[in-house]
Amino acid sequence: MVARVSTTLVPTYAPAPAPTAPRRRTRILALPEARWALAATVAFLLGLALDLTGAPAWAFGPLYAVAYAAGGWEPALEGLRALREKTLDVDLLMIVAALGAAAIGQVLDGALLIVIFATSGALEALATARTADSVRGLLDLAPTTATRVTDAGEETVPAAELAVGDVLLIRPGERIGADGRVLDGTSEADEATITGEPLPVVKRPGDEVFAGTLNGAGALSVSVERDPADSVIARIVTLVEEASRTKAPTQLFIEKIEQRYAVGIVIATLTVFGVPLAFGADLTGALLRAMTFMIVASPCAVVLATMPPLLSAIANAGRHGVLVKSAVAMERLGEIDTAALDKTGTLTEGAPEVTAVHPLAESGLDEDALLALAASAEHPSEHPLARAIVAAARTRGLALAPAEEFTATPGQGVTATVEGRVVSVGRADVDSDATAVEVTRDGKPLGTLTLTDRLRAEAPATTAALTSLTGTAPVLLTGDNAGAAARVAEATGLTDVRAGLLPEDKVDAVRALQGQGRKVLFVGDGVNDAPALAAAHSGIAMGRAGSDLALETAAAVIVRDELTTVPAVVRLSRAARRLVVQNLVIAGVFITGLVLWDLIGHLPLPLGVAGHEGSTVLVGLNGLRLLRESAWAQDRRG
Repeated sequence: MVARVSTTLVPTYAPAPAPTAPRRRTRILALPEARWALAATVAFLLGLALDLTGAPAWAFGPLYAVAYAAGGWEPALEGLRALREKTLDVDLLMIVAALGAAAIGQVLDGALLIVIFATSGALEALATARTADSVRGLLDLAPTTATRVTDAGEETVPAAELAVGDVLLIRPGERIGADGRVLDGTSEADEATITGEPLPVVKRPGDEVFAGTLNGAGALSVSVERDPADSVIARIVTLVEEASRTKAPTQLFIEKIEQRYAVGIVIATLTVFGVPLAFGADLTGALLRAMTFMIVASPCAVVLATMPPLLSAIANAGRHGVLVKSAVAMERLGEIDTAALDKTGTLTEGAPEVTAVHPLAESGLDEDALLALAASAEHPSEHPLARAIVAAARTRGLALAPAEEFTATPGQGVTATVEGRVVSVGRADVDSDATAVEVTRDGKPLGTLTLTDRLRAEAPATTAALTSLTGTAPVLLTGDNAGAAARVAEATGLTDVRAGLLPEDKVDAVRALQGQGRKVLFVGDGVNDAPALAAAHSGIAMGRAGSDLALETAAAVIVRDELTTVPAVVRLSRAARRLVVQNLVIAGVFITGLVLWDLIGHLPLPLGVAGHEGSTVLVGLNGLRLLRESAWAQDRRG
């Protein structure tokens, strides 16, 4: 039996489509890095085809030259600029290694190295641009103008110029221009982008409202309580940006290792070249030995040791409905040791359904008759609860009578004439965590309907699998009420439950867990989840109903909303990381052996190239093992 859980205490009835950020996407080829990488790749592939088919050097040589120039000029320029600042990075070392390979006739090896690094740089630039697109799009949720009420009347002003204490008029269907509190009027607001609440929330005098949320069918008078720059939606943007910057220490550590490696190789290459010369060796022999050293010491095998397992895992996950955005993202998924889960739209489906019908004994109606009567009255409405009631009646095959004189009152319910009698469906004041509506006819109560947010069928299995993987049960972080959160926790076996959280509270919870030394995976779907997705060690977004910002901020997206793929992709990532370690050992052994051979003995150039390329091919093939279907199936069983 599928568990049912509630989402809200307050049913409302006016249609209010959820606001979404305008879609702003940077085109891939709009980025210069992508255009140069594409040019380098095309030139390399054409040259490779001619080279392998035995064409003369004058045919494929210019194509390889184009690949070198298109893919290498920018990292070379950046490397030279870094040298001017007295730093040395691996990108410049790769350019030098590629040119060194070309200088001794290994043009193909150098061109491949150039293409790998050019493509990597283009992907990084695209990811950065797409995240910036989403953050800018989120700001567009808040309106640019607002209607301010003064002693002289109404005036339209830029939302950015609003000040604390201003009084705003929010008309039906308008987005709210600032964070504030209702002074007068009754309506409802769709706050899914802020709190994750799946249904519109009734707003009455004294209730808080948020900028960027969508007003329903009633008019509201709102007093501004926060400067626009300090609104919840503005803070979401700031939190995403700040969380992204917190990854800088890891990047600095990587750059420090790269710096040391690059400097070491350069010094070693110059030593290999200079020492023999000092002892009377001929220039050609010393140069050949140094170039051989540069090739066998170059990290081509190390690069391929890391990328094929991770890219293979990405491709395998993609075939099963999980989009992992980069090799770095795939690697980080396997490092997590704690999971934090959103509720609405993640563990639950985020849509209400009728789970119980309770006719009063004195009404003379059975369940079907009461449901049919409520559905007849609700049929003209587009409200989510109305749609759920009508869908339940149709599922039971019930006939609906025509509704006349239909009216909807924000925060109260609907009234219609059905078969000559006045039927009302509205809020039921019951002591329950479920959403309940009362049905009356000619003013007399007939019974109630209970609606809840359905738990995903796979949610209990997913939480159990994550518990097994990490050694600790996931944490439930939700903006919904405590009662609804407790029902989900009970159904999924979770014990650490934190309800009623705003976006910044979710971030604080994630950071608190990470402050204890944990590496947190956060799974969510809404704009309100984006800051937590960015702050977590890794984040996964539900793709089918996820917001643009959540999809862009997350490291991975579950395209088909199959929750069981969350632990599956974590297992796959861990398998990829194991292969990365294996490959690094293989690459390290080959590089060390070839370097020692070149330094201590006499390593023939062809043998050095063969050993270098052999190790590269070996680690590449080892990484491609994760492309097999059995790799995903095995991880699902594991």
